[in-house]
Amino acid sequence: MTDLIPGSEHSFFRRRGGLRGRALSTPEHTVAHSRDTRGVLTLPPEETRPTPAWRSGTFGVLDIGSTKMTCFIGRGEADGSLSILGHGWRRSHGIRSGSIVDIREAEAAVRATVGQAEDAAEKRMDALTVNLSCGHPASRWIDVRLPIGGREVTAHDVNQLRTEAKALAWAEGRSIIHNLPLGYLVDGMAGVTDPRGHQCTELSARFHVVDMHSSALRTLDTVLQRAELRLDGLVSSPFASALSVLSDEERDLGVTVVEMGGGTTSLSVFMEGRLLHVAQIPVGGLHVTRDVASALSTSLDTAERLKTLYGAAQLGSDDQREMLSIPLIGEGPNRLARIPRAKVVGFIEPRIAETLELVRNALDTSGLGGMANTRVVLTGGASLMEGLVPVASRILGRSVRLGRPLNVHGLPENDAASAGFSTASGLLAWAAGADRSFGNAPVTETVPNTLFQRLVGFIRDRG
Repeated sequence: MTDLIPGSEHSFFRRRGGLRGRALSTPEHTVAHSRDTRGVLTLPPEETRPTPAWRSGTFGVLDIGSTKMTCFIGRGEADGSLSILGHGWRRSHGIRSGSIVDIREAEAAVRATVGQAEDAAEKRMDALTVNLSCGHPASRWIDVRLPIGGREVTAHDVNQLRTEAKALAWAEGRSIIHNLPLGYLVDGMAGVTDPRGHQCTELSARFHVVDMHSSALRTLDTVLQRAELRLDGLVSSPFASALSVLSDEERDLGVTVVEMGGGTTSLSVFMEGRLLHVAQIPVGGLHVTRDVASALSTSLDTAERLKTLYGAAQLGSDDQREMLSIPLIGEGPNRLARIPRAKVVGFIEPRIAETLELVRNALDTSGLGGMANTRVVLTGGASLMEGLVPVASRILGRSVRLGRPLNVHGLPENDAASAGFSTASGLLAWAAGADRSFGNAPVTETVPNTLFQRLVGFIRDRG
């Protein structure tokens, strides 16, 4: 089952409608469907990709981060873009390293954030799609087979494969969040993305399963219920970020998205349009802030301001000459220390390097081999650090670029600072219909514990 990752689809023999027998007018530099001067026949031009077919209606999403909470209320537009009708954006409370540590504080923060978005959109939401960053999410592949007996493959067969994968992936105390098909084998023929209609003896599939601790899911559900909200969907944070910052071509060719948040750094690996792997590292921008605050004996707010305004991932030529004035803890409001900017950068640089080395190790040990050795896109609020791209490129040994939400209107910040809203933007895309591109089916319920309940669930899933 090593070649179940779907292959790229080409349009060589696709029957085209319209303009039959009519000459096509193209710019002079377009030679994709003609023979060039060297006598080499090149490929016909790629057909224009259809714009996303969004679901109708308005959707609410909530990004629960360690440093901030963001709620977007928006919808999909006919041109394929997303519009934010209202947003709420507050500091997080009761959250640490992506996990809920204080239910009351988290509830109050959720209420305030969602209420702000509802007031701006003039619409009340009772259900939200939320990001998954708690509960120690884990990622793995599951292979399943189903005898068909020479008949035509039906939608029921595909659903049965999904159910089998879910049963094989089940583990005590864990809840499955994503159960995404990576590809199908029809009598050993690989590269099939949709097996329905094929006739075969055996159908095989590989699924990418992401799960989390069930207790963390129940805690999240409790917070939402206390805030008079319902969990409508749960999406892995790095997966959501990737949905907003990547083009279709990047996902096809292969790319790793590294979301650098406040409490965690997470990554997602794509190849040939499919999500292959997700991982999470418990280090983020907040750790950089704490390093600066501790080293300089200043407050966290001052350290955050220093990091944001003067921080960098590597020393610059003028950093030693530029002087900064900072207040010291316990020294009174008028007691300031004068330090060079280079000192602040010197405290930031090691933590940034450590974080990127952990990302590199996570990719090297992912089991994906060369599939993870692709371009890297950095996003998230902590990715805005000055000088981060060249440092990341050197440490990761890969081509690196910054990623910001694409085709999203009404973001709280301008393009330069919008990377901090990548997860929320991706959640909105997922809620509006992007999940259908990945063959997703909602599976966030906790697997029953008793044998009788599991048997009833088994029969229900096959009914």
